[in-house]
Amino acid sequence: MDKISIMRKKELKIFIYEYDTVIELPEKDRALILSARKASENAYAPYSKFQVGAAVLLESGKVIKGNNQENADFTDGLCAERVALFYANANYPNDKVNAVAVSAKNSNGLLKQPAQPCGSCRQVLVETEVRYNSPIRLILDGAKKIMVVESAECLLPLAFKPVALG
Repeated sequence: MDKISIMRKKELKIFIYEYDTVIELPEKDRALILSARKASENAYAPYSKFQVGAAVLLESGKVIKGNNQENADFTDGLCAERVALFYANANYPNDKVNAVAVSAKNSNGLLKQPAQPCGSCRQVLVETEVRYNSPIRLILDGAKKIMVVESAECLLPLAFKPVALG
């Protein structure tokens, strides 16, 4: 007898909370966005002029800042999110990551639309969620709106996870 396969359809839903201004955010989120904006000022971005800052809120309340670091060959640079996360994970390995704020500006100032993590940063964010077995709240800054998602997995729903390694 031939086995009949039946296709199944699955639906993924992602909820994104939007705010018009930083003033509307809860106090902790507002402070984290302001830290990310401050971190962007020290970004090393002489080639792209695209300055990104990230601020990581640890469970202890400590805030770790990072910014993008460019290199003349472009492939050896590193994004703000990974700079901050790797520093936090290396120096505070037992302090769970609760939230990450990302802010970016160019020569015209703060980007109008929210800055969003690249694919590599999304993967690292998901891996950090796996590491601590806890979602990471993401606060993505923009001049016209701020987006908040409750988990990095919302940005990378079919992420490569340790379970795939067998």
